[in-house]
Amino acid sequence: MRKYNEISRRGFLRSAVLAGTGICASSVFNGMVACEGVNRQGPSALDCKTNAVVGVKRTLGSGTASMVVSAMGFGCMGLNHHRGQHPGKKQVIALVHEAIDRGVTLFDTAESYGYQTNERLVGEALKGYSDRVFVTTKFGHKFVDGVQIKTEEDSSPNNIRKVCENSLRNLGVETLGMFYQHRADPNTPIEVVAETVNELIREGKVLHFGLCEVNADTIRRAHRICPVTAIQSEYHLMHRAVEESVLPLCEELGIGFVPYSPINRGFLGGLINEYTRFDPENDNRQDLPRFQPEAIRANMRIVEVLNAFGRTRGITPAQVALAWLMNKKPWIVAIPGTTKLSHLEENLRAADIIFTASEMRELEDAVSAIPVVGSRYNALQESKVQK
Repeated sequence: MRKYNEISRRGFLRSAVLAGTGICASSVFNGMVACEGVNRQGPSALDCKTNAVVGVKRTLGSGTASMVVSAMGFGCMGLNHHRGQHPGKKQVIALVHEAIDRGVTLFDTAESYGYQTNERLVGEALKGYSDRVFVTTKFGHKFVDGVQIKTEEDSSPNNIRKVCENSLRNLGVETLGMFYQHRADPNTPIEVVAETVNELIREGKVLHFGLCEVNADTIRRAHRICPVTAIQSEYHLMHRAVEESVLPLCEELGIGFVPYSPINRGFLGGLINEYTRFDPENDNRQDLPRFQPEAIRANMRIVEVLNAFGRTRGITPAQVALAWLMNKKPWIVAIPGTTKLSHLEENLRAADIIFTASEMRELEDAVSAIPVVGSRYNALQESKVQK
């Protein structure tokens, strides 16, 4: 196992993982390591002597649009963008290789993550592994000379094709595993977007079509033109808006769902508090209403619920959050990101955790009783999310 210098979510994880012992990613309470495997299935959940491996597959989409991937993916944005300080390129690439070795086959990036810089990093990390994994990326934001025009979107056919060619080159692949529209473009009908991606699929440049943060009407209209494989939207215990109409429609149409920020940008992991200071140069959380000190202070009650729920089951708050998502639907594939090996270990353990229906209700009722303070985005960003 590779070694990293890092700050882990739980001290024992750091000691165990860095020592190469592969101890289970479980919480420590009263000086005792909890590794009972309550409500778990699979050898990686029960055997503390093995490294976490995600051996189960899930299917996004259906029919010709189906895509079989690991039950948990990897969100690559934070490897070098929007999440503060990060390790050097060598360490990041080693972590991606570790994720592949542990069974992860779905890696997610986007043109807009540092304007192609994240794509290039991911492409370098995945070099030589393209036959074992899918890499997904996104189009739709408007850039002029590498600078994002944040008040506009651009999903015109010409821009979609330009971004596709750039992404293929940056990632070093012949075909994109999935090409998502990052945000809806009010000036380009979704039917035109879907047909353009359909052409790219026929040309062999794209395997699958996805949409991000769109409403049910847009999904239905797009799906008529080009079968949609997955919807990617924010979804976690503090943001469940997709349950109203998007998830039911996905089930109806046989479309998969990929939640981004499944641990609410790290908040549900329990390491952020009102005194946390975010990197002013490379961390967008400093500008998000939900990550202001007063909101963090109020929302810590939710983390306490996850702590209490996980304590009796030998699992961490982050694992509770991830396992909850994976227990919601069999066609949901979360994409947590990290730059730390101990967090990768912890996240992958969540793929083996099974909650009963009563446990799901208990957790949801406890969290729902606490009002969430602060919007997830500022007004401009929120305006780009379809309701």
